[in-house]
Amino acid sequence: MPESEKRQRIVARIKEYEAQGRFNEDVEEDDPAIPLKPGEVDFTIKKVSSKMKTSLANFMGKAFFENMIKNGKLIIKDVRGIENAVAVEGGAIVTSNHFHLSDNYVVYKTIKPALKKRHYLYKVIKESNYTNFKGPVRLMMRHGNTLPFPSNIATMREFYGAMETLLARGEKILIYPEQAMWFNYRKPRPLKEGAFRFAAKYNVPVIPAFIGMKDTDTLDDEGYPVQELYVRYLPAIYPDEGLNLKENTKNMMDKNYALWVEAYEDFYKKKLTYGN
Repeated sequence: MPESEKRQRIVARIKEYEAQGRFNEDVEEDDPAIPLKPGEVDFTIKKVSSKMKTSLANFMGKAFFENMIKNGKLIIKDVRGIENAVAVEGGAIVTSNHFHLSDNYVVYKTIKPALKKRHYLYKVIKESNYTNFKGPVRLMMRHGNTLPFPSNIATMREFYGAMETLLARGEKILIYPEQAMWFNYRKPRPLKEGAFRFAAKYNVPVIPAFIGMKDTDTLDDEGYPVQELYVRYLPAIYPDEGLNLKENTKNMMDKNYALWVEAYEDFYKKKLTYGN
């Protein structure tokens, strides 16, 4: 099937899922993930070989996305509120709405003033993104400071240990709490608890980012308008010492969603409604 036809099906599926309230389900037509086994992922980049591959992957990723920017295929029009991210010292969970494969680079490029020297933004990705790609994309997905979320229980324990280690040493970790990527979808979607459970469990703040979009006259390779991106970093959300893990998780999640809704309504000048 031609790529444009595939994308049309995905866009139609987004409308269908929104109408049905299935906000966190995948709409992309990806192959099933290959379950990651214990020891297969060097989550905290301890090995010399992992460090070398990470350097190469980040070099390649930067070159790829900067070329998109140079050619007008990725447009970061405006960034506001970066002081909210800079004010956060130490480790933190970063959240963003998820609508394009370039989201992670947009967040990385714009949050750099808040990162320590020689630190990169870590990104939690779905398992299939780590296992299924081939060629240069495979290297970037496996070694671009990515943290694949595994389905294997034993590997999951390694993932949790890595999250604790990375946050303790002051890293910023991007998690998409909407879970699934919805192509060019502008509305904030109801959130899943995972990102906020990590923040509550490891006692770190959440830095919410919301990215607004506007159509340009330039079309992408599939015939859809390239988006101008307007990045907003919102006030950090901190765990409440008076709440337990479950209460803190829900409290931080609700605050994040409320901030996103406020940012959406301010940017687009309309009330958030679904199914239309």
